[in-house]
Amino acid sequence: MEPLTNWAGNITFGARQVHRPRSVDEVRDLVAAATELRVLGSGHSFNRLADTGGDLVSLAGLPRTVEIAPDRRVVRVDGGIRYGELAARLHAEGLALHNMASLPHISVAGAVATATHGSGVGNGNLATAVAGVEIVRADGELVTLFRGDDDFPGSVAALGALGAVVALTLDVQPAFELRQYVYDNLPAAAVRSELPEILADGYSVSLFTRWTSTDVDQVWLKRRDPLTAPVFHGATLADGPRHPVPGMPAENCTEQGGVPGPWHERLPHFRMEFTPSSGEELQSEWHVPLDRANDAIDAVAGIRERVADVLQVSELRTIAADDLWLSPNHQRDSLALHFTWIADTEAVLPVVADVERVLAPLGARPHLGKIFTSAPALPRVADFAALVRRFDPAGKFRNEFLARLLG
Repeated sequence: MEPLTNWAGNITFGARQVHRPRSVDEVRDLVAAATELRVLGSGHSFNRLADTGGDLVSLAGLPRTVEIAPDRRVVRVDGGIRYGELAARLHAEGLALHNMASLPHISVAGAVATATHGSGVGNGNLATAVAGVEIVRADGELVTLFRGDDDFPGSVAALGALGAVVALTLDVQPAFELRQYVYDNLPAAAVRSELPEILADGYSVSLFTRWTSTDVDQVWLKRRDPLTAPVFHGATLADGPRHPVPGMPAENCTEQGGVPGPWHERLPHFRMEFTPSSGEELQSEWHVPLDRANDAIDAVAGIRERVADVLQVSELRTIAADDLWLSPNHQRDSLALHFTWIADTEAVLPVVADVERVLAPLGARPHLGKIFTSAPALPRVADFAALVRRFDPAGKFRNEFLARLLG
């Protein structure tokens, strides 16, 4: 097998071979026969979560499934579909998801497994849209769990530890339009005194900073209703389209300037028709209680010179609380502090440790698909470990990453 890497190229997988089954029955046979394997999504994790010394299984070849329920409240999708394709098909049926991540090219099952998210004080992460999950467990049996089942909160954002997720049932709602506005140079004083209002002033709000000062470089607002003010909490309306990373082409980003458009063409930061190449970047992210947001910003600002030296851009977003066991938003509304680093692992890791150190007193929880160095404090990890033992008693889906996480 040719060496296989993740999207960023910082991880070379150690798998013996990669299987690409074409049916759920093939997945069941592969899983039942294997001794060690992991399921690979779109490869957008930045750590060894998906790595294995055994076999990798890609579900991208499963038949595309988009089955809308008669009541039009949920949709059943296959385990290999990506958000860009699903969103376009839902919109054609007059339906929408509640939110999307900044990049629409990621797989639904992979994003759900790692509790990946968009933004918005009223919006849960992408895993909160899951109403049902279909898993091929270690013995090859297909198990379905639905919202309300005892094991369900541990089976959604489950890091692939329970088995191969071959289908998901997702909540949907009527399609809607959004407008996207970008404002430049939000003053630090406004962040300090008006942060709750700023973060709640849109369906989805993102603050971008390079930590070169205590100001915010860009505010991205995604709103249902028009916003006509040329000034937003002291920030000024951008005079043209922007990219979050200075110097990068803005044409790769979704339309700005308040032009109304479909939900799936505004919620992501990047266009679906833009195909990202291998990312020249590394990523980390930590989630803190939303009521400690200013404390978290102050903590990072205290080491901002260290951070800025190896940073491309940082994004601050909000996520509503949920009940999922491994979610970083478990039982608390959160501010996520996301860091897009330069592609230099040796230079970045000491700074990651510094950020973890200053955020630890605030109860920070890492995004488990990104780079972190300290053992995460996850409130339901013992319950999850017990669930894993029931689904996979021999550790077929376990790897070194999960062994460290679960103990």
